[in-house]
Amino acid sequence: MQHAAQVLRPAVSGLAHLRHDRAAEMDSGPGELSIAEGRILSLSTSSDARIRIDAAGCAVVPGFVDCHTHLPFAGWREREFGARVAGVTYEEIARAGGGIRSSARSFAEASDEEILAQAQAAAAEMLAHGTTAFEGKTGYGLSVAAERRALKLARALGGRVAQSTVSTALLAHAVPDGYDADAWIDAIDAALPDLLTAGPPDTLDIYVESVAFGNDHLRRMGALARRHGLALRAHVEQFSTNRSVPVAVELGARSVDHLACMAEEDIPLLASSDTAAVLLPGAEFLGDERVAPARALAAAGAICALASDFNPGTSPVLSIPTIIGLAVRRYGWTVLEALLACTLNAALGDRLLAGARLAGGRQAG
Repeated sequence: MQHAAQVLRPAVSGLAHLRHDRAAEMDSGPGELSIAEGRILSLSTSSDARIRIDAAGCAVVPGFVDCHTHLPFAGWREREFGARVAGVTYEEIARAGGGIRSSARSFAEASDEEILAQAQAAAAEMLAHGTTAFEGKTGYGLSVAAERRALKLARALGGRVAQSTVSTALLAHAVPDGYDADAWIDAIDAALPDLLTAGPPDTLDIYVESVAFGNDHLRRMGALARRHGLALRAHVEQFSTNRSVPVAVELGARSVDHLACMAEEDIPLLASSDTAAVLLPGAEFLGDERVAPARALAAAGAICALASDFNPGTSPVLSIPTIIGLAVRRYGWTVLEALLACTLNAALGDRLLAGARLAGGRQAG
């Protein structure tokens, strides 16, 4: 089958990523492509095509890759959103037992089937918005046993949805009751060999923030990732400036995510590294957070990615088109920059993109 339309292509084939100062090099002009069984075979015509479709007036873009979600999870935290709108900070909510702890309680109370059914329904809606691959994080367990369960459910979800999925073990999301931060990292260290048999993740993750963990714990998580042959990712600089970006870059992290409070002096370092800047404008908008220095990162040549941060509390948003709209409006990005950030660069060089299917829609205007 052949299509003729506005086709988005990278400037060079076979790229693992494209730095954002080169986004304008992508070709978004008229073109043709050949498709078989829902996958793009080539960006050219084929004499063997049985069907030819004139898609003039349409845009053909790669399937969206959502590289930062918290699926699967249980329930929602809508009351907390009301409190945030009324001026209560996330840190205040978290210290009062809300936030991640609230989701951990919901996760513990829900059955496996209830959790998977909610996640499947969300994944189906994500697919309708063009998301053909996504990453899912654990982190709502807050115990070794519950994190093991979360990894098993993540693997089960991957077998139930149409999208390609990868799993991230966000084992250091919050400090569980009965532990301090150091003791919980010790517990992760001891339990990790067993946890990796439950539903092997692709990546380890950690939340560095005043209500969670510090840069010393980030270093320890980096050492654990190296020891077990896993990639490292990190939630950093969301509510405060902890100067975590240089630490993550030194550790060779695959990505640093959030960055709303990133220090300006760390922009050149991140931009010159192979660590991706994963930006989450939905969380920034809904949480009335500071806006990440996305324009400066793009201009400096960082590997920028966009994601939904889809979760039950701070960013209950699963539509990547909505995220694109927020990025263009709030970051001052071009549409090409936003599309690059949620397609090629959102795959972060891993196997997510390999399973992405075609997504298309009419061009605006």
